[in-house]
Amino acid sequence: MKTKKIIIGICIFLVAVMAAGAAYAKFELFKKYSYEPVRVNFAQTCGTRQEMDSILIASLGKSFGSSVSRLTHLMGVKPQEVHGSYQVAPGMTAIKFARNLKYRRQTPVRLTFNNLRYLSDLSAKVASVLEMDSAAFMRGCREVLVPLGYNEYSMPAAFLPDTYEFFWTDSPSTVVKKLHAEHDRFWTEERRKKAKELGFNTTEVATIASIVEEETNKREERPAIARVYMNRVYRDMFLQADPTIKYVLGDWSIRRVVNPERQVDSPYNTYTQKGLPPGPIRIVDRTSLDAVLNAPEHNYVYMCAKPDFSGYHNFAETYPEHRINAQNYHRALDARGIKNF
Repeated sequence: MKTKKIIIGICIFLVAVMAAGAAYAKFELFKKYSYEPVRVNFAQTCGTRQEMDSILIASLGKSFGSSVSRLTHLMGVKPQEVHGSYQVAPGMTAIKFARNLKYRRQTPVRLTFNNLRYLSDLSAKVASVLEMDSAAFMRGCREVLVPLGYNEYSMPAAFLPDTYEFFWTDSPSTVVKKLHAEHDRFWTEERRKKAKELGFNTTEVATIASIVEEETNKREERPAIARVYMNRVYRDMFLQADPTIKYVLGDWSIRRVVNPERQVDSPYNTYTQKGLPPGPIRIVDRTSLDAVLNAPEHNYVYMCAKPDFSGYHNFAETYPEHRINAQNYHRALDARGIKNF
């Protein structure tokens, strides 16, 4: 009788232990993340269990991070296999995230860019959201774009501002190819035909559009300004576009470009070099490209900002007309004390 009681007691104890174990396992498995959304990044250099655990706890907190760590250990997840970026949102369970790591289900990251001038600006933007650094992105540009006919001057024409999705671990060449694919989608057969009829290739259209974007933020005026520059090209005139000087100097705060600055030695100096500069002076958006392709015909070859500082321009067909417009504008600058700075 006593032996029977002992056996029953042991059985009860074992059942209790198993129930406690099951409860604990359930608690571990279905523990939910309860903080703000966070990304957990595992670099390719993460090679030890200690490094992996440290990243989990630092990113997710000790309680949830430790649960994920224990689960990945039980699942046989190796640190070398989790290279990537993973989003953790409120309500996600520990087992769900552990499985994401086991099967390397990365969460895509978004790259959004606009209003960028230099290719170095884009490379810095890419490096801020992806694993690669700026130098790696520039190498990717050369690797992918040079065989397509681009050079160091024309590369900004290969990209269009937009929002793109990548994996954090994507290679530089993968990123550049995906970005350039949007360029190819934009440049339909119809748009390429329009460019050819105007006498320009796609990079030259982007170059004109980049100057137009810098000349005005009035979208409705961009087609007219684009035609001014095209008329100058057709007549073999100097473009004399102030934004190209600012681009060379790297100083976009200049309000008034004066003669000494117009003598700067550069292929982008449209006061000393005829024709278009060798490439865009910014990464242009689609609307500016279309403004060039659909520019209305007119005979204006001169333009000058209006003296009311409205952001609009006065246009002229002859130099005497333009000189009057320019004098009015310069008087307005002098009246406001605006000089080159």
